[in-house]
Amino acid sequence: MAGLPAALSRRNLRAIINGPQVLAFIPALTLGGYWLGGESTLLILALVLPAFMALIGSGAAAQGDALLGLGELGQRETIENALEQFAISSTRNDKNTAAIVLELDDYNGLISRLGHKACNDIIRQTADRIRAVLRETDIVCRIDGSTFAVAVAPVKRADLETLIQMSARLQSAVSEPISIDASTVYTSCSVGFCLGARAPSKTGESLLEAAELALGEARQNGPNAIRSFSSEMLRRAKVQHDLLEDVSIALENGQILPWFQPQVSTDTGEVTGFEALARWHHPTRGMIPPCDFLPAIEEAGLFERLGEVILYQSLASMIKWQENGFSVPKVGVNFSSAELRNPKLVDKIRWELDRFDLSPDRLAVEVLETVVAATGDDIITRNIAGLASLGCSIDLDDFGTGHASIANIRRFSVDRIKIDRSFIMKVDTDPEQQHMVAAILTMAEQLKLETLGEGVETIGEHAMLAQLGCGHIQGFGLARPMPFEDTLDWMQKHRAKLAETPKIGRRTG
Repeated sequence: MAGLPAALSRRNLRAIINGPQVLAFIPALTLGGYWLGGESTLLILALVLPAFMALIGSGAAAQGDALLGLGELGQRETIENALEQFAISSTRNDKNTAAIVLELDDYNGLISRLGHKACNDIIRQTADRIRAVLRETDIVCRIDGSTFAVAVAPVKRADLETLIQMSARLQSAVSEPISIDASTVYTSCSVGFCLGARAPSKTGESLLEAAELALGEARQNGPNAIRSFSSEMLRRAKVQHDLLEDVSIALENGQILPWFQPQVSTDTGEVTGFEALARWHHPTRGMIPPCDFLPAIEEAGLFERLGEVILYQSLASMIKWQENGFSVPKVGVNFSSAELRNPKLVDKIRWELDRFDLSPDRLAVEVLETVVAATGDDIITRNIAGLASLGCSIDLDDFGTGHASIANIRRFSVDRIKIDRSFIMKVDTDPEQQHMVAAILTMAEQLKLETLGEGVETIGEHAMLAQLGCGHIQGFGLARPMPFEDTLDWMQKHRAKLAETPKIGRRTG
């Protein structure tokens, strides 16, 4: 024990030297140097001190990695340099190299459930498992929180199939159970890779960035997905970059507006509402699909602003429908997690409804089932409950995909469940689909919830949902999303069609 105080003193001294407090001594050192040795000593200090600071700074960073057991793992620059050298060597020796980037799936969720200390253990074990799969000549670096990059040393046979198999081996190693505090944790990872021969340019930086693009694609299709870099990814990345620059202007200039998809009663055929869906008409590129511009909205942190635009335009459309002689009971607006985390959301919605003199029941707040199923966020819970208390109806979107419990359905005061399209497809011809939808409808009936079938594309699906007792439908078989101006003509034609079409009856038995 005698050596412990000395060890602690050394550790504290290192902390002081490596910490920002060392900056306080620099003026004293320079003044002392000048007083003792004049200008020549001052010049020497000016040259030596920056190098000394850089040295202790890198030592602190290395020490930080060592605390996580990652001392042998380098950083981004290390992997780029290794890939650069491997690429040069491959060209000379008629071999090939590759960059592999893998990331633990839902790492933030792991931190929320297990805490930082346990996740540091997971990172340590993951690093060891990755090393165990690789050859001694391959190089692995941790380049971000739960992201690792591998520089594959040049090899004669490094083709697409080889890299897929290698990526699968890495996934298999990472997915082995991990023991944390006497409990077992299972993890998975998404993987992106790029063969040296397919990189946009023959640099380590280019090769790593290409693998990261592939990882991004894998994450979108994950968890536990593998993707190889292609030139199409580069094109999409450029489009995303350009959209990121344009999206803020588009929101303010009225390029992004709601298009409306009608919802009708299966009992009467009457329009019971419209769902507002964001659409972007770019002045030079034409219509941009939501799957392209919504990620740009998210990256720019503009989901709340998008919600404000869509809500305002949707409520304004309610007034215009009324002025044109059409009765639209409600409009459904999707609310993202970012919007639902705003503590002032309920007040904002109340103000908007008052502005248009609309009662709250005219607004259907659409919330993804995944949000309701996964949320532990008190603000989200408070906001949804507050909107329900205000009088807005709460629609649970994509029901069947997020595993929301009955307790959550009751806790969030859900009024209607929107049955996901995956259950509606071929419900008229597939008995298993019929049984599944019937079970959902029985549950909804017992909970006194309204129901809407999403993605209805055929008359047969419409008829079967009506017979099973689904209250409302929406989908391409009825109408595609359309700009406001087109809804007026559609409703006029739909009204005329109702006058001459017999109603589809419900199941009576």
